[in-house]
Amino acid sequence: MEMHYETEHEPGVATLVAGIMQDGRQLLVQQLQLFQTEVKNDIHRAIYAVLPIILGAVLCVPAVLLLGMAFAYFLCWAMPQLPLWGGFLIAGGSVILCSIILVITGKIMFDRVHIVPEQTLEGLKENIQWKTKT
Repeated sequence: MEMHYETEHEPGVATLVAGIMQDGRQLLVQQLQLFQTEVKNDIHRAIYAVLPIILGAVLCVPAVLLLGMAFAYFLCWAMPQLPLWGGFLIAGGSVILCSIILVITGKIMFDRVHIVPEQTLEGLKENIQWKTKT
């Protein structure tokens, strides 16, 4: 029976297992860092996408007010029997209806947005399952 001892050039089983465990831990840490980086990048992109929308909405408020007033006066001019408050009521109702449609559309679109990086999570789950098996 020949005995085989660990030499400088051939590491033992315990050393190999320890190295595999260390590599597994390092891979898990790297994937957690990747996950964190992806979430940060997604949040930054979302913020940069929302800023012009907010600025555009703020700038549109006075324009909508002016156009609404112009529409109300136009209705009163086109239909002289219509009182001024009636023209403003019709113009305001039209703006409210458009606003409701836009808000509902935006909510539907926002519900479809996923911020969680699914590929990174899937890889992380696989590594955790692999780690628990060893």
